[in-house]
Amino acid sequence: MTTCIINLKPAFALTTEQFWQLCVANPELRLEHSTAGELIICPLFGGITSNRNAHLICELYNWADSDATGIAFGSSTGFTLPNGATRAPSAAWLRQERWDALTPEQRERFVPFCPDFVVELLSKSDELQTTQAKMQEYIDNGARLGWLINRESKQIQIYQPNQTDEILDAPQSISADPVLKGFRLNLGSIW
Repeated sequence: MTTCIINLKPAFALTTEQFWQLCVANPELRLEHSTAGELIICPLFGGITSNRNAHLICELYNWADSDATGIAFGSSTGFTLPNGATRAPSAAWLRQERWDALTPEQRERFVPFCPDFVVELLSKSDELQTTQAKMQEYIDNGARLGWLINRESKQIQIYQPNQTDEILDAPQSISADPVLKGFRLNLGSIW
């Protein structure tokens, strides 16, 4: 299974509201929307990737719950970035004051800004260069820290604003300090 990209331009451009309605009408699909007017249909995860992603989300959620400075999100959450794209990272975290500033109606829809922290867990159907570009898009739109986890190569690429990307080879854990103070992801079960 591979990602399917449908170029909607020049025929028409989806508004955020139209894209929301499309997602609501097709809940069985994992959809994203790019600034280039592309509708991106993401394949479902296989068992191993899904299990590893659940572990990642669980660790992030447990830390966020005990830390109480922000909230964690799973891979089915859409974030509408300042550039107009709507993306769904494997896992994300948002500072509590940003979440608290949203109305109840806004909380029920795509989160209307970029998360502070994003993680993409590369699956067999993901293309590395496309996912690297997506990570850079998060940073360019306000993310303060991003991790691209490549299980196959056992590498993590770290993204931060105004810094050169760093690649770690087969670490057993990784710290999100200072953005998520005290959060450390154990990678043993992800590898």
